[in-house]
Amino acid sequence: MLPPDSIAMKIVQLAEVTSFPMDRHSWGQFVYSVAGVIELTVKSSRYAAPPDFGVWLPPETEHLAWAGDETSYLLLDIEQRLCDRLPSQASILSVGPIAKAILLDLKKRGIGEPRNADDARLMRVLIDQLSVGSPLESFLPLSDDRALKPVLEALCKNPGDGRSLEEWARQVHSTERTLARRCKRDLGMSFVKWRQRLRLSRAVAMLSDGLSVQTVGHKLGYSTTSAFIAMFQAAIGATPNAFRGRLREEDEGLR
Repeated sequence: MLPPDSIAMKIVQLAEVTSFPMDRHSWGQFVYSVAGVIELTVKSSRYAAPPDFGVWLPPETEHLAWAGDETSYLLLDIEQRLCDRLPSQASILSVGPIAKAILLDLKKRGIGEPRNADDARLMRVLIDQLSVGSPLESFLPLSDDRALKPVLEALCKNPGDGRSLEEWARQVHSTERTLARRCKRDLGMSFVKWRQRLRLSRAVAMLSDGLSVQTVGHKLGYSTTSAFIAMFQAAIGATPNAFRGRLREEDEGLR
């Protein structure tokens, strides 16, 4: 239980794939991945934030969590009375330059709870910055549909599976048209776009772990490295190597 008007930050580092059981707490929580990927499942939506975004869980939100190997992330715990300006639903929030600078400064100095008035003000500014942008849709929504759910779960386990929607439909004894309709209904996007988002989140984790661009593209099912680079650059705004260079610069800035 957090004291009234309290903000606290935890630094979590995991060496191997970890699954966390269902949890809920009376305070709000903002989850920001520094390296690797962490996914949170709330009801029928999976939240896996891309770079420069984090996942917001309002107070009393039941959630499951999964983290890949070599994952490092920050947990910002915010007492309920300080959550008024943040979304009332689980969502993805943009982490702008000011918010990122504050988060990384707190991490570098190992600040868990405010040590003085300056730290307290800094954390309040962080909350203000997180509340400025409009919350985004779930980055990677899920479905409880009996035909679509096993397809999505199989792809989460193996994002490189390149089977078409028609092939998946035969696998789950459905039709391509039916699955396509349910993707639009439950996911709000096409099957191809959903799979691309999944691959993007996995690509970020693999590149953070130091895998080569060629290896990542191959593991994610791309026929050529150039096809993978084109997808990544269109989504992130930088090539995989440029993105990895940015990660190195941020890591060096924390030392």
